[in-house]
Amino acid sequence: MNETPFLPIGFGNAVSKARLIAVIGAEGAPVRRLIQDARERGTLIDATSGKRTRSVLIMDSDHIVLSTIEPEELTSEINSEEVSDG
Repeated sequence: MNETPFLPIGFGNAVSKARLIAVIGAEGAPVRRLIQDARERGTLIDATSGKRTRSVLIMDSDHIVLSTIEPEELTSEINSEEVSDG
């Protein structure tokens, strides 16, 4: 089995694939509200190192993770490993 349990999200950071629920784009007012709510609850993890947020990852632990990698790139990474294992 070649699949890694972690998804690289930039700057040497990674999240658990098993705990990932969704990968969404960072544009739009509803996403900004989601990020602000997570910040207020203390469940926001900013992995952007000060760069522009391009992806928002929603985890099953109610954490919101910010990444600089485009959502298409992250989902492509997930899908390419699933296909190669199958």
